[in-house]
Amino acid sequence: MSIGNSPSDDRPSVGRALAQARLDSGLTVDEVSTVTRVRVPIVQAIEQDDFSRCGGDVYARGHVRSFARAVGLDPEPLVDQYAAEHGTATATVTVPPVYQADRGKIRSTEPRRPNWTAAMIAAIVAVIGFVGYTAFSGGGDGGKSTAGSSTTPTAGRTTPSHTPQSNGGVPKAPQPTNSAIAAAPPGKVTVKVTAAGGTSWIQATDSNGKQLYQDSLRKGQSMTWTDDKKIKLVIGNAGAVQMFVNGKDLGAAGNDGQVVRLTYTPGDPTQG
Repeated sequence: MSIGNSPSDDRPSVGRALAQARLDSGLTVDEVSTVTRVRVPIVQAIEQDDFSRCGGDVYARGHVRSFARAVGLDPEPLVDQYAAEHGTATATVTVPPVYQADRGKIRSTEPRRPNWTAAMIAAIVAVIGFVGYTAFSGGGDGGKSTAGSSTTPTAGRTTPSHTPQSNGGVPKAPQPTNSAIAAAPPGKVTVKVTAAGGTSWIQATDSNGKQLYQDSLRKGQSMTWTDDKKIKLVIGNAGAVQMFVNGKDLGAAGNDGQVVRLTYTPGDPTQG
């Protein structure tokens, strides 16, 4: 019988599972801290199954979930394991029927106040409608009295709306090209990453240091960024990521489990 946070015999503890996955991904504690925004001492404590630094159960489960995503693990089984090992099941709170009945009595005995706002709005709408009707009727009579006997009143004309389809103005769909993505606009850099071989975490920043993306990219998912000057990437498990830069297929970003740092500008890749 396990007591406290002791792991079961057939599986590692939450902390050991996260630590092993981090090592398998080739990530350092500092890199996990950067991706998850969890301070380094807390990351180290979690790997040792010490959750006292997390600031409470809710924060601990959030840190476990972020840590798991950063190293390419499914977070939900680990969160469930954490809850089971630490006895943090959430109790369901129901409202007593007596309180519901009391609320009904209070509501029924409370005096009903007149809704003056609704009455004022209704009165204003009625006045506006009457004035509009009067003005419309007067304008119609005036039109008849000033029109000549040989003039026939014309009905209001409706101008047919011409849609781009009727004018033949619909732009043709772009023809497929041999490149995996369209070439970058002149003077810009366009980078597309696709998790073709598995899960990998990605961090992307622009030329101003603004963070464009920071999360795990699962197999089959893609992200694309464009900037005027530069795009910087940090890629974990680089062998699982396919790179497309300015319309060129550059292949895998690196080897399986490798962490790479890449920078691309409008002139990349080198032509020729």
